[in-house]
Amino acid sequence: MKLEITRDDLMPVADYIKVRKEKRAQVVALKKNRRLEVGPFATFHFESWDTMWSQIQEMLYIEKGGEEQIQGELDAYNPLIPKGAELVATVMFEIDDPLRRARVLARLGGVEETGFIEIGGERIRGKAEEDQDRTNAEGKASSVQFMRFAFSPAQVAKFKTAGTQVLVGFDHPEYGHLAVMPEATRDALAKDFA
Repeated sequence: MKLEITRDDLMPVADYIKVRKEKRAQVVALKKNRRLEVGPFATFHFESWDTMWSQIQEMLYIEKGGEEQIQGELDAYNPLIPKGAELVATVMFEIDDPLRRARVLARLGGVEETGFIEIGGERIRGKAEEDQDRTNAEGKASSVQFMRFAFSPAQVAKFKTAGTQVLVGFDHPEYGHLAVMPEATRDALAKDFA
């Protein structure tokens, strides 16, 4: 299990262009069981080495920054790769209407501190990425949050057990929602543990 993407893992953009359609189809299939909607607006996208590799390759393809861009992308996306006893999620609050989005996010300050995964009644609290300020001084939450869920060995064992009920949610006063993780998602994410 790889815990970090290196320069050597990346394809030159010219080579990536040749296989881009195939690689994008692979990552779409991979992400299918790594996504979970929680409440009316939030979607958890659980990240992995493969999803971050794809993200970096796409950024290099789109921005065409060449060799100078690579280290910045590695620095930005490597922290989102699970490190063996954790899950990492990009959480998006998706609200199409800009006015409604501004109103909702204005009430969700601190939401990044209220995400959780629950296994057998035991809650694992998400931690926001330390270098990311996801609620501004006015108390408005960002529409994109990055959360890390650190598991104990016993919690990893429970999570890996087929049929275990896993809940994912928020206990924020303005966004108290949870979802039951489908078995296919639990099974896919169990592979993230070393």
